[in-house]
Amino acid sequence: MKAALIGPDGAPLHQARRATGREHGPDAVVEAILGFAADLRAHGIAHLGESAAAAGVSVPGIVDADRGLAVYAANLGWRDVPLRELLTRRLGLPVALGHDVRTGGLAEGRIGAGQGADRFFFVALGTGIAGAIGVDGRVEAGAHGFAGEIGHIVVRPGGTPCPCGQRGCLERYASASAVSEAWAATSGTPGADAADCARAVDSGDPRARQVWQHAIDALADGLVTALTLLDPRTLIIGGGLAEAGDTLFTPLRTAVQQRITFQKFPDIVPAALGDTAGCLGAGLLAWDLPTVTDLTEATP
Repeated sequence: MKAALIGPDGAPLHQARRATGREHGPDAVVEAILGFAADLRAHGIAHLGESAAAAGVSVPGIVDADRGLAVYAANLGWRDVPLRELLTRRLGLPVALGHDVRTGGLAEGRIGAGQGADRFFFVALGTGIAGAIGVDGRVEAGAHGFAGEIGHIVVRPGGTPCPCGQRGCLERYASASAVSEAWAATSGTPGADAADCARAVDSGDPRARQVWQHAIDALADGLVTALTLLDPRTLIIGGGLAEAGDTLFTPLRTAVQQRITFQKFPDIVPAALGDTAGCLGAGLLAWDLPTVTDLTEATP
């Protein structure tokens, strides 16, 4: 878990990390979050001289932000956890709840790599692939909370089965886990991962280049579909695979450029906030709460 106290401009005033404790079960994770938030509030009072105005929390899986529910998170064992209500009761503060990738995208768009862009699309290339659609400094969740799920665009019809029930989804070809799996099989090295593949690409290994280009081509196909639908000014790429730097971005920009026809080629940039993006975005969600917004606007 990553946490921070942040000012109204998104600047972190204090940051901390703790283990989730998920080995002790889903209830223990909830209690760990509640305790972490309470300690963070106490730190603000003791060291900054004031209490937090509100709290924000971002979690993985399916999130119903309107009702404040963590609907489902496979890796945490959660189903319909009323996280906003629990935090409000523990802290006595207004609480905002968001999805981890969308809150990360919010932070990247507002105070990170997309700062100043009126339209941006944030894509996180990690174990899976997810996205966040940014419009005028805010992120669109969609009617049912699924907006931006680019990882489940089908790029290879009839291809590799995906846990979502489809075949040929983007994340089965271009996520960090997909590249890791492909490189481990190709190299004959169990446990080899995407970072190993990137290093092999840089060293000129033709097998690695083939695996890498296969992922780049799939990613470019998915991104061009997103560009056609969303027309973003800036395309922000984050997640573990983006840590490959130019090894990823140089061929990706070329592949996207080769595929577009009438679409406008966006700025394709690496994410700037690293693994703190979701945490900072949760804080921005808190500052965006109407009661907090009214408070800050009334402050000289």
